[in-house]
Amino acid sequence: MIWLQLTANTGPAECCLGVKKALERMGVEAAAMGVNVTLVEQLAGPIEGSMRSVLLQLDGESGQVAELARRWSGSILWICASPYRKLHKRKNWFLNGAAIDPPNALPDCGEIRYEATRASGPGGQHVNKTDSAIRATHLATGLSVKVQTERSQHANKKLAGQLLASKLAELAKAEEGRTKSERRLQHQQAERGNAARVFVGPGFVERRA
Repeated sequence: MIWLQLTANTGPAECCLGVKKALERMGVEAAAMGVNVTLVEQLAGPIEGSMRSVLLQLDGESGQVAELARRWSGSILWICASPYRKLHKRKNWFLNGAAIDPPNALPDCGEIRYEATRASGPGGQHVNKTDSAIRATHLATGLSVKVQTERSQHANKKLAGQLLASKLAELAKAEEGRTKSERRLQHQQAERGNAARVFVGPGFVERRA
């Protein structure tokens, strides 16, 4: 199992649309490789239908999971005229992918409250139609996360615990003076040039070297 983050960093709406297109393309590749992709967390972009970032869990045969994560790690370039600003001259839109080791278990960090709730917001096939979404709240800090997938309430609870552990670890690092963790840096830094993969046009078609 690997967690993979795709992010537009601080890029404009076009980069956020690129994240959505990358997620769709990854889904096709994952299905072909026998890798299951679970949406753990998403941050909506500034325009409906776009995503600022997504955090994914990849499950399956270890070699295939590692290969899929490798394909989507690093700088990703989407070359396309802006679908939002017709007279805009810029055509190069960057996003970034990074593999993250998920926490194995929630550390001994105080009481956690789990609540079942109905899934809401965008997400297409990932959004439940029942009350199987789970909200996990760390009572000592008030930190809260919500996980909504097509899986069972039990699976959502496990994911919520892992996600909360990840965020609590970030909080601990900040308290120690390390104000930016690996995941937060992914939202601020994207390598320009030397793109690991290049996609072209509205159809997000990969350009081979």
